[in-house]
Amino acid sequence: MIGHKPRLLDLFCGAGGAAMGYHRAGFDVVGVDIESQSRYPFEFHQADAMTYSLDGFDAIHASPPCQGYSRLRHLPWLKDRVYPMLIEPTRERLIASGLPWVIENVMDAPLGGIWLCGTMFGFNLLRHRRFESSVFMLQPDHSPHKMVLAPGGRSLAKRYAGHGITGAGSSWGNVSGWQTSGGVGGHLVGLERAREVMGIDWMKRGELAQAIPPYMTEFIGTALMRAIGCAA
Repeated sequence: MIGHKPRLLDLFCGAGGAAMGYHRAGFDVVGVDIESQSRYPFEFHQADAMTYSLDGFDAIHASPPCQGYSRLRHLPWLKDRVYPMLIEPTRERLIASGLPWVIENVMDAPLGGIWLCGTMFGFNLLRHRRFESSVFMLQPDHSPHKMVLAPGGRSLAKRYAGHGITGAGSSWGNVSGWQTSGGVGGHLVGLERAREVMGIDWMKRGELAQAIPPYMTEFIGTALMRAIGCAA
């Protein structure tokens, strides 16, 4: 049993969607990202996540860049881009730490473990993210999605349907970057609606496009808390 409030290191933290879920699960969270994150809601350090010290923490979450693993990298206007592929070196580093850990990424990433969708938590968010962990956890039930088509991007929407925000016959996003022909968030759903179904009220549109909904990591964080002997 840990004698202090457990601390979680949030690597590649972005604007703090995952962090908020871990905070709600009972962790003190410290975020690290190579980019400045002025809206990160907890202690933040601008640094390289691949070299930041892992000492002094009870668990680690990492969300390495997903673009190199997304199926959208095969689209004609993206296929020649080179992206960092950091899942394998991140996994090696976390295993070597000896701490409980989680790596999050897109469904096509080379990860084991469970995957989560907003509909598993009662939200109209048809988006899947995969979570590999050193801690065993059971995946919630998931109902099949209905086809969702986005105006102005019919062929692309067919291919990646079922992974956006739904409501009033509209959709927002795709399986990786949540982009439509109208841009991130497009013109199909407003910012407030996007914040509502993500469970996030502090981010701007571009940050929401990359964020992990806190309700997903609250679920993951509860399993981590049990693993380190701090479950309520």
